[in-house]
Amino acid sequence: MEVAAAPWWIWPIALFAVSFAIGIVAVLAGVGGGVLFVPIVGSLFPFHLDFVRGAGLMFALAGTLSAGPPLLRAGMASLRLVLPLALVGSIASFAGALVGFAVPTELLQTLLGVLIIGIALLIWRLRAADSANVEADALGELLRLEGEFHDPAAGVSIDWRTHRTLLGLAAFGAIGFVGGIFGLGAGFANVPALNLLMAAPLKVAVGSSGLLISVINSSAAWVYLHRGALLPLVVVPSILGVMLGSRIGARLLGATPAPVVRRLVIVVMLLAGGRALSRGLGIWV
Repeated sequence: MEVAAAPWWIWPIALFAVSFAIGIVAVLAGVGGGVLFVPIVGSLFPFHLDFVRGAGLMFALAGTLSAGPPLLRAGMASLRLVLPLALVGSIASFAGALVGFAVPTELLQTLLGVLIIGIALLIWRLRAADSANVEADALGELLRLEGEFHDPAAGVSIDWRTHRTLLGLAAFGAIGFVGGIFGLGAGFANVPALNLLMAAPLKVAVGSSGLLISVINSSAAWVYLHRGALLPLVVVPSILGVMLGSRIGARLLGATPAPVVRRLVIVVMLLAGGRALSRGLGIWV
């Protein structure tokens, strides 16, 4: 009742402000913005979850597409690594988007809450893997998933290659499917899969994750566009907010202690996941 009485223009302004804040935090924490956007906006704003999920895909695309060229120029992203994983993830993401429209909204809210709480715990437990002295497997050698990365901060060059490549392909199929269902940018899962499972260096994993999100989310976005689930009232202020917030976040990245932002992201995701779970179960609508 109070929501219905609020002027319509309040919501785009509030959405811009929230997207701006998420853009800053996402860059500082190194997570895909969509993983914060969907549960927060889906829980606190009076928009149908289908519109929020569609906007979440575009939200994640806006940041990753702009970041792709400089990441490639700096050698922090590898097309050779991205392309086979993106192919599997894109097909799965398209299928996930179709499944998402067939699932009742209440069930989606419940599953989203469980997923976001699980992701928060994953980020809390995540530790970077050592990519030195990794022996490539046969599939990794066949696909030539290897490269050399110069880390200017450490002043060293890392000759890297992947292993457990088949498991990595399966993992990105699952990541794409889940991302398509919920409209999440999959950066939260890309980095652990690339670094912990396939042994890519952490900075290469972070950089390549951005390219993976841009390719995988693009295929799912077409499904939402075809179904009419991309509402300009939601998408436009979200993209404007995240692009501006991401620029500021990039400038603050060097001065902000990573543990502080990491804890902030975990707290925000736990609150958003709890809110989505309560809405899905009908406890707090």
